[in-house]
Amino acid sequence: MNFSTFTRRAAIGAISGAVALAAVATTASADTVRLRFHTFYGTEIDHIAKKFKDTVKEASDGSLRIQYFRGGELVASDQFADAVSKGTLDIVHGHGGYWSGQVDIGNIEAGLPGAWASVDEAKALFDSPAVDALLTEAYAEAGAKYLGKGYGHNYDLLTKEPVTSLEDLKTRKIRATSNVAKVLNAFDIPTVYLPAQELYIGMSTGVIDGAIYGGPVEYEQLKLNETAQNYTFLNMLMPGWTETFLANPAAWEKLSDEHKKILEAAIAQFAEDIHQWLAAGNEGVAEGTFNYATLPDADSKALTVAAQGVWKEEAARSERNSKLIDLLVDNAKAQGRL
Repeated sequence: MNFSTFTRRAAIGAISGAVALAAVATTASADTVRLRFHTFYGTEIDHIAKKFKDTVKEASDGSLRIQYFRGGELVASDQFADAVSKGTLDIVHGHGGYWSGQVDIGNIEAGLPGAWASVDEAKALFDSPAVDALLTEAYAEAGAKYLGKGYGHNYDLLTKEPVTSLEDLKTRKIRATSNVAKVLNAFDIPTVYLPAQELYIGMSTGVIDGAIYGGPVEYEQLKLNETAQNYTFLNMLMPGWTETFLANPAAWEKLSDEHKKILEAAIAQFAEDIHQWLAAGNEGVAEGTFNYATLPDADSKALTVAAQGVWKEEAARSERNSKLIDLLVDNAKAQGRL
C-alpha cells in the first residue's frame, strides 16, 4: 500500500507524539513515590482510608501515593513489625500487643489495665519526651521507625445483671483477656477467655455472665444486647487500646522532607479520624439499647492497685520496660489512682 506524503508525515508525527507522551508518562511515574500501607482494620474504615489517601495525594500534588491494604489482605497483623523491618511493607498501622514477642515494650504501650483513664491522659503520656524516646528506641532496635500513636475508645463490662461493685462479680463468670483476668482474679472474680465470635452463644447459654471486650458499639455489632443490657464503665482503661504506626527505616529515609511532613500530618489526622469514628459509634448507639452504670471510684482505684502485679511482670522483661512502668506509676500517682 502506498501512503501519500501527508499520510506518511501524519503517521510519523503521531508516532513521535506517542513516544513523547510515553516518555512524559514514564518520567511522571518514576517521580511518583508509592508507599505500601497496611492497617489491621477491615472495610469498616474505608471512608477514612479514602480521605487519608486523597489527602496525601493532594498535598503532594500527586507525587506521593498510598497503596492501602486492609487487615489480612497482604500480611497477617501479628507479622506487621517483622514485615515493616524487612521492607515487605513501608508503613504499618497496628497494635503493640500483636508483636509483643518481638518488641519488649509492645504490651505496655498497647494498654495495660489501669495504665490510663482518659484519652487526654493517654495522649499526654505518649507525647511526653521520656515515653516517646523509649518507644523510638525500642522500635529502632526492632528495625522499624516509630511514627506515632492512635487511640481506641471504650473498653468496659457488659453483664446480664446490673453491677454496683466488684463484690457483685464474685458470683459471675466474666470473659476477659489474660492481663485483665489476672486483675479480676485478685478480687476472686472467676474469668474465662472466649474469642469474639463465641461471645453471643457464651452469653446466651450461660457459659459466661459478662464480658470485657469493647464499647457499646462493639457489643451491639456482635448483637450481645440481645443477651445482656447492663453496661458498666470500669474506669480501668480508657482508651481500651492504643494503635501504633511504624515505617521501614530505609523507605522513610528515602522520602524528601516535604513528603515526610505530609505523611506525618496525614497519619496523625487518619488516627484522629478513627478515634472520632469510634467515639461517634459509641455515642450513636440507640437510647435504651443498654443500661449504663459506673463502677464506684474506690473500686476503680482498687483495680489499678491490683494491676500492679501485671505491671511488675512487664517491667521484669527488660530494663526499658522497667523505665516505662516507672513512668506509668508516676503518672497514676499524679492522677490520684495510686
